[in-house]
Amino acid sequence: MTGGVGMLSSELHVVIPARFGSTRLPGKPLINLGGKPMIARVFDSVAEALPGRHIIIATDDSRIVKVLQEHHLPYVLTDPALSSGTDRIAEVGRVLDWPVSDVVVNIQGDEPLLPQSLLRGFVDMVVKDPTREMSTVAVPASLEEVHDPNTVKVTVRADGRATTFSRAPVPYERDRRAGLWAVGNHLRHLGIYAYRHDVLQTLTAHPPSPDERLEKLEQLRALWLGVDIQVMIWPESPPAGVDSPDDARRVAAYFAAERE
Repeated sequence: MTGGVGMLSSELHVVIPARFGSTRLPGKPLINLGGKPMIARVFDSVAEALPGRHIIIATDDSRIVKVLQEHHLPYVLTDPALSSGTDRIAEVGRVLDWPVSDVVVNIQGDEPLLPQSLLRGFVDMVVKDPTREMSTVAVPASLEEVHDPNTVKVTVRADGRATTFSRAPVPYERDRRAGLWAVGNHLRHLGIYAYRHDVLQTLTAHPPSPDERLEKLEQLRALWLGVDIQVMIWPESPPAGVDSPDDARRVAAYFAAERE
């Protein structure tokens, strides 16, 4: 079922997944951030960063749909049984019958402070080569992030393509001294993706790969299937997204201060 404002014809589609269920923050897309629900904050920021682009929200819950309608935001209501945001985005592509050669950009719905310059830089990279199978973003990792299993690390080849993703501290510094790790040797992966539409449908049609089951990282399925993932390395680490009650309070305080 589709709704909201009218759709624009485009070869590049930006989809923002918004799932109601969350173990740590149920109803996370509807968290009030300075007088506006988070999903609306994210949509407005993306729309400002990417004027004229086709942007749509993929949600799984009628409570989110109600808020989207109140804010006149475009959406597709997807199957609530789908297990991931990637699956929801793929369903949007099927529902709207996008051509296989179109490019689909996935921007997380819990990143209201993601820099607009980063989004523009990523989309600019993607549109320069729309035949590329898949793309994503990485930023320098702090030493704390290197050892945090909740932070995903990525390694890349000389041509900028990903070699692996892991929750472990990769690359591992065998010759580190006194237990110290060098600064600047590690990259933190950001959950922003671009897929050629046919690649997106292929990925979601396959079961999880063995490494994916262990690490709980969907991008490992793409590497397992031989999909090339181009990594844009952004020089500055953006503010963290909303993944906990403390995160929600921090970001809400930011927007409250912005209104003053």
